[in-house]
Amino acid sequence: MIVEERNYTFYPGMVHPFLALYEAEGLPLHVKYLERLVGFFVSEIGVLNQVVHMWAYDDMADRDARRAKLYADPAWIAFIPRTTPMIQTMETRILRPTGFSPLR
Repeated sequence: MIVEERNYTFYPGMVHPFLALYEAEGLPLHVKYLERLVGFFVSEIGVLNQVVHMWAYDDMADRDARRAKLYADPAWIAFIPRTTPMIQTMETRILRPTGFSPLR
């Protein structure tokens, strides 16, 4: 199993508009194609205006196949340009759990 961690830093004042739009339109598409949401968070201390979400996959091939289906959906293609002007920076990491991690 792998976990994809996605970090988005938003322009000031854009986190809540993004979350409302994402919950209404983006989340249903993510759940449809990616399926395994580990968590969705906002920052309170440290880097502010940040949203972090994590998705679990069997492996990189599973991730690639699921994301390819998502990127082929016209609803996702229409959704993306509505959010990108809100985002200042984006970062993605792929995490592999250790042998003793409770999440495997």
